[in-house]
Parts: sequence; structure tokens; C-alpha cells
Amino acid sequence: MSRRNSDSNAVKATPDVFVGLLFVSVASLITGIILLVLELNRYNWQLG
Repeated sequence: MSRRNSDSNAVKATPDVFVGLLFVSVASLITGIILLVLELNRYNWQLG
């Protein structure tokens, strides 16, 4: 079997501040969706 093109000794990129901001934004979106569903359930909201 042939070797892959990737070098096993290659330096991996370290996460920077933008990766942290990405996780913060995803967590904020998920929290907002959950809070929106909880608020809509107070008004007997049903999907569909």
C-alpha cells in the first residue's frame, strides 16, 4: 500500500483566539435557540 501525501512529522497548527471565538459563538447560538424554544413553549407553541 502506498504512503499518503501528508507528512507525519509536520507541525500541527495550534488553536488561536479565533477558534475560541468560534466556540463562544456556537455556544451562544445553541443557548439562544434553547431559550427561544422555552419562551415559545410558554405560549403553547407547537412545531408544525
